[in-house]
Amino acid sequence: MNKVPITVGGAEKLRDELRQLTTEARPKVIQAIAEARAHGDLKENAEYHAAKEQQSFIEGRIAEINGKLGNAQIIDVTTLNAGGKVVFGATVQIVNEENGAESTYRIVGDDEADIKQGMISISSPIARALIGKEADDVVSVNTPGGVVEYEIVSVTYI
Repeated sequence: MNKVPITVGGAEKLRDELRQLTTEARPKVIQAIAEARAHGDLKENAEYHAAKEQQSFIEGRIAEINGKLGNAQIIDVTTLNAGGKVVFGATVQIVNEENGAESTYRIVGDDEADIKQGMISISSPIARALIGKEADDVVSVNTPGGVVEYEIVSVTYI
């Protein structure tokens, strides 16, 4: 299976969630199942069924996180010698050539992307256009509204 790129911060968030699920959520739901079982008839026991459903969700999420971490290629952008080029993990400040709007994005893995936090997926059209470019370059991005040109103001590796 192909390795999926992920930042150091993204991997740490997944590890934290995994730790929380295995050390807190899993024991709580096991206790809830035991308590619901003690109430008797399981066929009509809504608490039991809700706890079993929650357990299924938790176990599924644990398996999903383990799979993601197992297939992850953790990239620490601060150790890369990218020579000023836009690479995975870089933070890029761009200006829309048409309207002068400035934006700052960090290029991250698909699972880490959050546009509200300025984190865009490596597979997004903007990120694909930026990769390999450097400050003062102008890139064209195909968007649903047409082609938009951006000038790269700065590239940092945080």
